[in-house]
Amino acid sequence: MNSVPNLRRITVLGATGSIGMNTLDVVARHRDRFEVYALSGHSQLGRLRDLCIQFAPRIVVTADEAGAGRLRADLQAAGCATEVSSGPQALVEIANHPDVDCVMAAIVGAAGLQPTLAAAAAGKQVLLANKEALVMAGGLFMAEVRRAKARLLPIDSEHNAVFQSLPYGYSGDAAAAGVRRIILTASGGPFRRMNAAALSRVTPEQACAHPNWVMGRKISVDSATMMNKGLEVIEAHWLFNVAPEQIEVVIHPQSVIHSLVDYVDGSVLAQLGNPDMRTPIAHALAWPDRLDAGVRSLDLFEVAQLSFERPDSQRFPCLDLAYRALRAGGTAPALLNAANEEAVSAFLDRRLGFTRIADVISATLDAIAGTPARTLDDVLGADGRARMFSRSLISRWREEVV
Repeated sequence: MNSVPNLRRITVLGATGSIGMNTLDVVARHRDRFEVYALSGHSQLGRLRDLCIQFAPRIVVTADEAGAGRLRADLQAAGCATEVSSGPQALVEIANHPDVDCVMAAIVGAAGLQPTLAAAAAGKQVLLANKEALVMAGGLFMAEVRRAKARLLPIDSEHNAVFQSLPYGYSGDAAAAGVRRIILTASGGPFRRMNAAALSRVTPEQACAHPNWVMGRKISVDSATMMNKGLEVIEAHWLFNVAPEQIEVVIHPQSVIHSLVDYVDGSVLAQLGNPDMRTPIAHALAWPDRLDAGVRSLDLFEVAQLSFERPDSQRFPCLDLAYRALRAGGTAPALLNAANEEAVSAFLDRRLGFTRIADVISATLDAIAGTPARTLDDVLGADGRARMFSRSLISRWREEVV
């Protein structure tokens, strides 16, 4: 790959997921500004092969050597010279490589924690779509960002909206900036109006059919349980240095207002746009500039009406569980995240009912005491303990049902 001077070189972690594909869509529109240095993907090897042929990255990383071998043969047959590697250490290497300027951190789940942390520690511009870096290890991650003087730009539509609504150069001092609170909007997911009895019978297909956004299966289920918003509350705490009491969630079914910032003078600033992830991605890629993302302009006459509701914590308890873990601090958010990942996986595999997801998380938080999260080993140890407990609980509950 022949680098062109002044191009920004990008690593896309999680290239075959929805965030990764949208990132590469924006990049493809601006080849004069961006160059793909490296890609990573998990199991969609055909899609990863096509992306390598299209963007000719220097390196591509797969989950394991078996997949790497198949991809290597396919790329050689296609005449593509991209180097193929595999495994967790290879992910770290493409995240902190000296030739990389910018890292899109879009690997879903705890697997994305270490490469994202490596990118921050190397002082990269980190486009953060991986929730787990902040949910599991927020204190450690933000300490590395500050130490290495990395630039952190949030990709979640909600946090990107808050970022755009805060004063330019916001340093994390909410009081000095006159910020009263942050208001995160939530669509309410596909079950916003469903009664509690019906929730226990919903299927993975129903949970993954989001009314406004096109997302992966895991994040779609998180949206349906409102755990996604709970995780975003934890992220907002670390990103913007505000207390849990200063973060409010509001249901906004139209998904046009992506989030708001409430100021002490009575002003409320918001970012609006069509529900398309290319908008926050393009904003972060070009920051502080703006570029065409291929997104249709918002037609206010077409929208016509904006509505808002309070979250129903009785039907969707996961949001309160996330606030509970955030207030507990230490490794409690890592316990919450691990239990949620295991429960969602079991639900998608039809081994657990939808409403049991919150039960697994609550039981895990009750059973395992949080500890200080001083090191990454502390965080990963808590993650492992929570997974072991929640898997055992899921298996026991399934046996009881059978």
